[in-house]
Amino acid sequence: MQVAHFERTGHYLTVKDNQVVQLHPSPVMDPKPEWVLYKEFVLTTKNYICTVTEVKPDWLVGIAPQYYEMSNFPDWDARGILERIVLGIQNGKFQQEQKQSQGTKLQAQA
Repeated sequence: MQVAHFERTGHYLTVKDNQVVQLHPSPVMDPKPEWVLYKEFVLTTKNYICTVTEVKPDWLVGIAPQYYEMSNFPDWDARGILERIVLGIQNGKFQQEQKQSQGTKLQAQA
């Protein structure tokens, strides 16, 4: 599964191999989604990912938990988020946190 996470530093990192990438200029995604699934990795003067769609991290863990074995991940932002999701799913807390987060975002937009 080809997934990238938008980091606090302002760029995307591919989840499995920790490559710095940018969304190809052709898609119109504003604001930039936190998590994307991509079809192509294109190397030009910059590393681009193309044919992207937004995904939620809990979808990734729910669909392919064996793919997201945390011991195989480098220690960075996405790993911490995925670890929280895995623990939350195991404890039944993740969905509750997501609902609270959505409520906070809606209040901020109002």
